Amino acid sequence: MTETDSRADELLAQWRADLASWAIPEEILARAEQPPWVHPVSMFTVDDEVPESPSHRIARDAVPQQGSVLDVGSGGGRASMALVPPAAMLVAVDHQQAMLDAFEDAATRRGVRAHTFLGDWPDVADEVPEADVVVCHHVAYNVPGIGPFLLALDSHARHRVVLEVPARHPLSGMNPLWKRFWNLDRPTRPTADQLFEIACALGFDARIESWQDPTWGRRVALPDEERVRFARIRLCLTEERDAEVAAALIEESDNSPREVATIWWDVQR
Repeated sequence: MTETDSRADELLAQWRADLASWAIPEEILARAEQPPWVHPVSMFTVDDEVPESPSHRIARDAVPQQGSVLDVGSGGGRASMALVPPAAMLVAVDHQQAMLDAFEDAATRRGVRAHTFLGDWPDVADEVPEADVVVCHHVAYNVPGIGPFLLALDSHARHRVVLEVPARHPLSGMNPLWKRFWNLDRPTRPTADQLFEIACALGFDARIESWQDPTWGRRVALPDEERVRFARIRLCLTEERDAEVAAALIEESDNSPREVATIWWDVQR
């Protein structure tokens, strides 16, 4: 084993351990009325116009005219719809069929071809075609086995891979609520900087750009009662606590822009 391999193994093990530390204690999870890891489709739909971002700019720069984009963990397609044009063909992978349905609807509205694949990445990677650019937004913190995940992204890109992640775990904003309702201290790792280190250790000539996203938490105009319900479910609280959760969301809210990182590399083969 080379020193580079050893470093990569160390970083990958740390990433897996850091993600495992986010597990909800069993005594709290047992009191939940429903599974707390909710991903409502309504929060991932895409408007006809997607605000520009560094991630979109960096990806678009590598998409040829009439080119193709693979969107891994696509949701409704925010990462890839912003690349039309120049992209003329989009490929989506997601583990929820409802997300893929929303993706196809968005592609139809834009008059662009779309192919969708249901499943987890990289489990379904062998079924999925290559594309000029591979994008993957806000997925990495859900992936304990991040090494094979990134390698499969790279192997499916002809030109560039672009990832977007929050600087810290996307649920970090709820840490004060966990402390308030359960007196539970939540983790602070992993981070985008760790993901960047892993990409470099795997041999990619990766770069990182940090920026602030003023649209975070405001991309979809959900009714207040829905936001309260989703927060309550994630906190493993029962329905009669909705009023308390609503008050806590106001008192603990942080309306500052979210720090986001774009990590990307050009394919070398």
